[in-house]
Amino acid sequence: MDVRRRSGKLARAETRWGYFFIMPCIIGLVLFAFGPMIFSIYISLSEWNIITPVRFIGITNYINAFKDPLIPHSLGVTFYYCVLAVPLGLVVTFLLANLLNTGVKGMSLFRTIYYIPAIVPAVASSALWMNMFSIQYGLINNVLKLLNLPTFQFLNSRSQVIPSMVIMSVWGAGSGVIIYLAGLQGISKTLYEAAEIDGAGAFRRFFHITIPMMTPIIFFNFLMGIIGGLQTFGSAYIMTNGGPANASLFISILIYRSAFTYFRMGYASAMSWILFVIIAILTVVVFRTSNRWVFYESKD
Repeated sequence: MDVRRRSGKLARAETRWGYFFIMPCIIGLVLFAFGPMIFSIYISLSEWNIITPVRFIGITNYINAFKDPLIPHSLGVTFYYCVLAVPLGLVVTFLLANLLNTGVKGMSLFRTIYYIPAIVPAVASSALWMNMFSIQYGLINNVLKLLNLPTFQFLNSRSQVIPSMVIMSVWGAGSGVIIYLAGLQGISKTLYEAAEIDGAGAFRRFFHITIPMMTPIIFFNFLMGIIGGLQTFGSAYIMTNGGPANASLFISILIYRSAFTYFRMGYASAMSWILFVIIAILTVVVFRTSNRWVFYESKD
C-alpha cells in the first residue's frame, strides 16, 4: 500500500510539474490564438471601424459577403493559383529530393543551395523576382531577347501574372524538399535490394517502392500546400497588390483591404471566417480521401 501511495503521489507531482512547464505555451495559445479567434467571431457579427464603438448587426456582414462580386472573383483567383502551384510544387520538390538523395560528392552543398530560397524573407524574394520579371530590364526577358525568342509581360499581364507567381512559389519550396529528403532517407534499403534481386529496374523501384513509402509525406506536403496556397498574401501584396485589373486579387488581399484600407473590420472578419470554413472543408475532404492512396507501414 505504501508503494502504491508513493507512486500515486509521484504521478500527481509529475502531472503538476508537467502542467507548470507547458503553462507558457497554454497562456500563449489563449492570448494570441484562441482569444483573437473568439474576438474575430464577435467582430464578424458587428460593425466596427476601430475608432467608433462596436455595433452588433448580426449576420449582415455574411449576407453582404455573399452578395459581393469581388469575393467569388478573389476566391477564383486563389483556387486558380492553388491548382497550378500545389501539384507543380509537389512534383518538382519530390523530384529534387530524389536527386539530392543520391551519393554524389558534394551533395551537402547542393542541399544547402536548394534550401536557401526557403529562408529568404518574403520581401527580399519578392523584390528579387520583380526585377527578374521586369519587362525592360528583367534577366528573363533579356535572355530571351539574346536568343531571339518572344518576351513575356509577366506581372503586367492578366493571363501571365498568376503563372509567374507560381514559378516564384516553386523556387522557394526548399522546405518541402527537406521534408521529402528526410522521408526518403527513412526508407529501408533492404526493400530496394530485394527488388533489385527480383529484377526490378530503377523505374519499377521508384513507382512500386519509393512513391508508396512516401505517400504519408506527400499527403502532408499536399495538405500544407493547399492551406498555405489559400492564404497566399505577402508576395502577391508586394509584387502586384492585386493587379493588374484584379487579376491577382487573392482573397487574403481583399480581406486586408477591407480591414486596413476601408477599416471595415467586421466585414473583413466575416470574410476571414468564410475562408476558414473553406479551408476546413477541403482539409476534411483530403483526410477522408487519404485512406485510398496513403500507405502506412503500421496498417494491415
